[in-house]
Amino acid sequence: MTNNAQKNAQKYAGKKAVVTGGTIGMGLAIVKRLVEGGAEVLLTGRNEKNLQAARDELGPAVHVVRSDTASLSDIAALGATVEETLGHVDYLFVNAGVSELGPVAEVTEEAYDWQFSVNTKGAFFTVQRLIPLLREGGAIVFTTSVSDEMGYPGMAVYSGSKAALWSFAQTLASELVGRGIRVNAVSPGFIDTPTMGVVGLSPQDQAELRAIGDATTPMKRHGSTDEVARAALFLAADATFTTGVKLPVDGGLAQHVAVPQE
Repeated sequence: MTNNAQKNAQKYAGKKAVVTGGTIGMGLAIVKRLVEGGAEVLLTGRNEKNLQAARDELGPAVHVVRSDTASLSDIAALGATVEETLGHVDYLFVNAGVSELGPVAEVTEEAYDWQFSVNTKGAFFTVQRLIPLLREGGAIVFTTSVSDEMGYPGMAVYSGSKAALWSFAQTLASELVGRGIRVNAVSPGFIDTPTMGVVGLSPQDQAELRAIGDATTPMKRHGSTDEVARAALFLAADATFTTGVKLPVDGGLAQHVAVPQE
């Protein structure tokens, strides 16, 4: 093993982390990097198939816990489990999220409540429950979205839920700075995940969304889940003089980077 490899293998040694929504996509990529760096990790998920797949892939190195972010009773139980299993938390990654696209005229109350229950309410009360377990000098990283400040058609509810999440993050950064706890966010654009970030899409719909993403992103491609994970871990572990910041991981999308004309 090279010196760099040895250093990377010990980068998070002795650290304890919680990753909500850690069974697939960006959350799973964060978990994998943490484990590779020597951290002890507890991840959550709701889908039993995905939970079992995570158990099979990650093995006993990771604590895999079924917990529904939309359930306050599950959040309370999660807090007890984290306290019993880890004792304290150095890094908290609030990653669980859902999205359902549709124009404002077609949004149902059920779809509205579901997205805000997971993306906003659930995230808020998860952090509230775990704050007492956060060690001084620790970090919280939220996964928000490029859509939290851009008016994409068909994304009103999802965008609103993520905008509220980012507002929470800024307030928490102010409230927790006295404890030495930093609070930041990653803001992904179009990222390659199993669902492409939207539930219920057919393979054809996913292909169409992928083409739109590649066409509108200035870097002309989707990001990888590992690119998001590296940004999230930078905020958690390396950006030690940074709090209340949102880091875009979107290929220049939110920054309106000019695309060269051929």
